[in-house]
Amino acid sequence: MQKAEGFNWISKLRRKWITLGLLKVAIISLAIACLLSAIAVNILHFQIWIAVLLFVVTLLLVLILNPVWKTSYSDISRFVNNNYFEVEESADLLLKKTEELSMLQQLQKSKIEAVLPSLVQPKEPLTKLYKAIGLLAIALIISFGITKIPSARTTNVNLQETENSSPLVKENILPEISDFEVSITPPIYTGKRTRSQKVFTIKAEDGAKINWKIETNIAVKQLKLIFNDKETISLKPNDAENKVWNFSKVINKSGFYQVVVDGKKSDLYQIEIIADLPVSIKIIQPKQHTTIDIGEPQKFTLKANLNDDYGISDAFISATMASGKGEGVSFTEKKLPFDVNFGNQKNISLNKQIDLKNLGMKPGDELYFFIKATDNHGQSSRSDVYFVSIVDTTELMSLAGMTNGVNLVPEYFRSQRQIIIDTEKLLKEQSTIPAETFKTRANNLGIDQKLLRLRYGQFLGEENETEIGGDHDDHDEHKGEEEKFGDVTAIMDKYAHKHDIAEDATFFEPEMKAQLKAVLTEMWNSELKLRTYKPQEALPFEYKALRLLKDLQQKSRAYVAKTTVKTATLKPEKRLSGELDKILQPVQKMTFEQKAQRNNHLKNTLSILETRRSGKTFTGDEKYLLSETEKYMIGAAADNPASFLSALTSLRRLSAAKKPVTKDIDVVQIAIQKMVKAEPAKPQNKTTLPASALYQNYFNNLNKSGR
Repeated sequence: MQKAEGFNWISKLRRKWITLGLLKVAIISLAIACLLSAIAVNILHFQIWIAVLLFVVTLLLVLILNPVWKTSYSDISRFVNNNYFEVEESADLLLKKTEELSMLQQLQKSKIEAVLPSLVQPKEPLTKLYKAIGLLAIALIISFGITKIPSARTTNVNLQETENSSPLVKENILPEISDFEVSITPPIYTGKRTRSQKVFTIKAEDGAKINWKIETNIAVKQLKLIFNDKETISLKPNDAENKVWNFSKVINKSGFYQVVVDGKKSDLYQIEIIADLPVSIKIIQPKQHTTIDIGEPQKFTLKANLNDDYGISDAFISATMASGKGEGVSFTEKKLPFDVNFGNQKNISLNKQIDLKNLGMKPGDELYFFIKATDNHGQSSRSDVYFVSIVDTTELMSLAGMTNGVNLVPEYFRSQRQIIIDTEKLLKEQSTIPAETFKTRANNLGIDQKLLRLRYGQFLGEENETEIGGDHDDHDEHKGEEEKFGDVTAIMDKYAHKHDIAEDATFFEPEMKAQLKAVLTEMWNSELKLRTYKPQEALPFEYKALRLLKDLQQKSRAYVAKTTVKTATLKPEKRLSGELDKILQPVQKMTFEQKAQRNNHLKNTLSILETRRSGKTFTGDEKYLLSETEKYMIGAAADNPASFLSALTSLRRLSAAKKPVTKDIDVVQIAIQKMVKAEPAKPQNKTTLPASALYQNYFNNLNKSGR
């Protein structure tokens, strides 16, 4: 080995190191770019060219973080010293000129140069390269998996396309038509793009513009479109050879149409309109009837979900506040906006906290509100009316309206109102009386509450709690009764313990029973707080029990929505002029469909079709009846083509065919049965024999004696 070959060996190793390092960096950058591109394209919906940009940016970042090209000769010599013991850590001598070395260093350099050819090439650069390739393979697998996962937007688009696309039905096309295309341009408010299809059956949005482009294989004199067998439109050719025809029409109603080429009619093609529904409003919170009791904050949170098929443009709360009573009731209307940017969103959840004090409400007032929403097509919808009322303690403590024909509570029972008064008095005197006296008075109030609760419990059929409610001894009931031998019922009564069911032991309506149970529940809670010496916590339960009792005895107010009358504006110059020439006698035109005659036609057609299942041809009168039925079915197919269009086609085949087909007869019969519907039952005179009542009584007596 010559003198310069040692340096060349180091230089060659450096070039290999840098080349493999750059290749490793490129592979790692490609792996990272693949992952990011899969996410950006499939999930974030960027264009595919974003992958090139991501690769370039990633490559630059990795090169900055790992500058492989900056690997120096000293780095290589250091690596050789650390990994090859044969060079005796003297690889640095190979980088220096011979004139700069001492005699001993020259001898060491010659020794190393002799050893270099036998050294094995380092495996570390290749190992790192293989790891980078493995990382790229893993990244490709993950990226492929990401591309297979449908995103939310892709799913929605596919669902919309599936819903809006025409059904894949087999259509019979006239042989004169060589090619055609139907383009559907939805209205702007839908936010959908124009789509094309190769079928005549149309399923489009309400107000969509439909364009037909029809090409014929021969020169055609006339090409028409017939809509619902009523409207006929002649198309104009776009070329001199009369082979290309165009026509556009805005569709607002479902129905059917036909293509007519030189008098030859095609099959019936369905037109189905996708209606734009108004905004759906669902109020989650609060309940429809909400009462804010004593001690509760005078505010509530309104939660609602709004859904629309194309987009919501605006929504607000229409609130009406009612204050006063009797003839002095006043109403105040307010419009409460939502602090939300709707932005034509299809689904949105609304939350708003309404402070009743800020609205100017006070105890005894009521709030009636509903949500009104508008979609991007201008359609408005509103929710049900919800009620929120604040309990008025002054009204509860008054005696107005509490008189009743039946005195439910005797005088020796303290009233719920009196318990509230005593509780508030006890709270005021709490700081001036001893603790033992306070506890004793609170416990006494709890006892009074219990007695009142038990007394009201009797009206629900409750028994056997202390002496209130009249507990009884069942054995005393049976004393003094005479023994009745042979009477099974008397023996069973002697040993049976019979009671009224608590649910059925009253004369109250179920709604009143439920409210009485709620009263007892509040009295239970009030008694608990009073017995545990917490009268302050018992007050809300006492007030609620009183409010429920008063609601049972009177209904003081019912809400009726305000209505306004809009009158036409008067022209001052026309008043008192005496000109009557513009006033015409009102004429009312009314057309009545003869439903009886229609149903008779349809029923007769059903019977005729049933007799023609054998294949017998229709007579002249029967064909006339089929033509009359066809008129009725055309109207039904125009209103509901999905249900009656196939039946109309089958009916026309039956009218034109020499031999009826059973399959067509079945389709037409099913459609006619839908059109006839079920007739309501009519009252009939009961026809019985003169002596039938006597026979029936005799038969009943025989049955009784047989038992």
